[in-house]
Order: sequence, then structure tokens, then C-alpha cells
Amino acid sequence: MPPKSVSALRRLRLTSMPEAVSFILLLVCSVLKRTSDFNAVPVMGAIHGILFVLYVLFWADAWNRIKWPFPRAALYFVLSVLPTGGFFADKMLRKEEEAGVIAARARKEQGGRKGVAAS
Repeated sequence: MPPKSVSALRRLRLTSMPEAVSFILLLVCSVLKRTSDFNAVPVMGAIHGILFVLYVLFWADAWNRIKWPFPRAALYFVLSVLPTGGFFADKMLRKEEEAGVIAARARKEQGGRKGVAAS
């Protein structure tokens, strides 16, 4: 996996967890708004909205760079609209990112060995 693809995965993964947490906090704030005088929905809504937009932008970038099949790309998008989906996305993206880093290192080592063998 090219370094830019690994970087795209990392950005998406690093956004998925805060997006999931902000979604849960927004739900809690919504309940509190209706059951008490506490109203943090406007602030939490804005924070969650920004994180969601970032997640979608990073998702589109990762899909474009990695060329996921449609079902996998759709899964990552659906996980972004589920309250705890970001936690699952983080776990899955972490595995993909690690596999990409390992593959990049292996390619780098193979290139280094070929250069040594040719000299």
C-alpha cells in the first residue's frame, strides 16, 4: 500500500473515534435537554457536525486512494452514522493501516535487497 494510502487510512481512523464519542455525547445532551434545564445541544451539535464532515471527507479520500470495493466503503460510511459505529470502524481501520505499514516495509526491504544483490 502506498504511503499516501496509509496516511489516508490513518486520518480516517483518527477521526472515527472522536466522531463516535461526539455522537454519543450529543445523544446524552439531547436527553438532558429534555429532562433538565441543561442544554449543550447547540455546542455539541456543532462539534459533532464538524467531526462528521471531516470523517466523510477522509472516508472519500481513503476510498479514492485505496480503491475499496463498494461494500467495504459503504460499511465504513454506515458505521459513521451509527452511535457506536466509529469504535468498530477504528478497530477495522487499525488492522488495515497496520497491514499497509507492514506491506510498505516489506516492499522497502525487498527494494534494498535487490539493490545490494545487484552491486
